[in-house]
Amino acid sequence: MTTLNRRRFLAMSGAAGLSVVLGPSLHGSPTAQDFTFLFITDTHLQSELNAAQGCDQCFKKARAIKGDFVIQGGDHVFDALELGRSRATSAFDLYEKTEQDLGMKIYHTLGNHDCFGVNSDSGVAESDSSYGKKMFEERFGKTYYSFDHKGVHFIVLDSIGITADRAYEGRVDLQQLDWLRNDLRALPLSTPVIVSVHIPLVTAFSSYVPAPAEAPKHNGLSVANAYEVIALFEGHNVLGVLQDHTHVNERVMSKGVPYITSGAVCGNWWHGTRMGTPEGFTVVGVEQGKLSTRYETYGFQSVAPQNT
Repeated sequence: MTTLNRRRFLAMSGAAGLSVVLGPSLHGSPTAQDFTFLFITDTHLQSELNAAQGCDQCFKKARAIKGDFVIQGGDHVFDALELGRSRATSAFDLYEKTEQDLGMKIYHTLGNHDCFGVNSDSGVAESDSSYGKKMFEERFGKTYYSFDHKGVHFIVLDSIGITADRAYEGRVDLQQLDWLRNDLRALPLSTPVIVSVHIPLVTAFSSYVPAPAEAPKHNGLSVANAYEVIALFEGHNVLGVLQDHTHVNERVMSKGVPYITSGAVCGNWWHGTRMGTPEGFTVVGVEQGKLSTRYETYGFQSVAPQNT
């Protein structure tokens, strides 16, 4: 169709009230390309238990897989919640140095153990300029954001709610819910979406362990208001939600969306296998608009095994 004929056709079609599609629809989205990326989480980097050597070993194996990029799922260090400034700074410095072995673009997700000085035992005042999430933001940027890659829209959420009594719970706050609503609203409904969140939105973890003697004060194993987040996914093409925090491999389907919890780089906090899940990371594939995962171990041997 020549330019002149195309213009005449569009004008006539518009006058007749017809819907014309030439190329991608304004209401559609480009087809996602096939690619691979890595979901690497819960490094819990510290100076003890050969954690730095373990991370180095893990990252070198991950680099050989040649994914397009990495999403770090949170809990970069152990344990900024309880550390003073000097030790927390050293832990983050060590993590950033070790992370260079990955040699790929890295997107960071906030974990609970990345929040600085929250526990009162840390000796850190709430007025400290790096208190809570600020130290993470100084290092890695925003705690929630989105980006696009090869036709897929990625959303990184902040699932850490810092409580008034200086603890944490799984929660996505109102300001972030508004942002998420607007971020999704701007997308054509057919756009493939992948979400990263640290504390799980959907999990069966409580089925694997005995019930606690008394109910915890704060919901720390899952996001307390997950239903509000999940409601915003409805009607969108969510390929999957990547989550972690419990250090076990798990896949739960809810309303057609897979909620995939990954095992941890640190396994059982550098003490070996965690409920049958060894130290490792998740390789994620996007192929023909579908999401697939596989778990890769890297052969770490704990110097102080305490398998659970």
